[in-house]
Amino acid sequence: MRNRLEDDNYCFVCGEKNPYGLHLKFSIHEGKASAEFIPQKLHQGYKDIVHGGIISTLIDEAMVKVVLMQGIPAVTAEITVRFKNPLMVGEKVIVEATITKMDKKIIETSARIKKPDDTLIAEGHAKLLRHD
Repeated sequence: MRNRLEDDNYCFVCGEKNPYGLHLKFSIHEGKASAEFIPQKLHQGYKDIVHGGIISTLIDEAMVKVVLMQGIPAVTAEITVRFKNPLMVGEKVIVEATITKMDKKIIETSARIKKPDDTLIAEGHAKLLRHD
């Protein structure tokens, strides 16, 4: 028996009730989910450089969100993240994701994080498992 996917608004990335969360607000436009993020000191790994785990989390969330926002429940089955440039604490970025392929059970997605000047911070690809 599968667990039902429920949202209690405590998601680390987008949950408004999570006092330790990132509180991102995603929107969808022309099939692309996107959100802005400004990392704080508490998100760093090395001094003033945002931790790769935070960057990976943003990529993962965006890829799941682009599917969820189209009414399809899904979970990440496989993810790849490539880091291109460091993200510094206090720098605003945009995370965006799109669906690249949809099958009966598997949905493939891609995402990227970039600065407003289009400097690429990271990009990712995932296979999501439909959960309906």
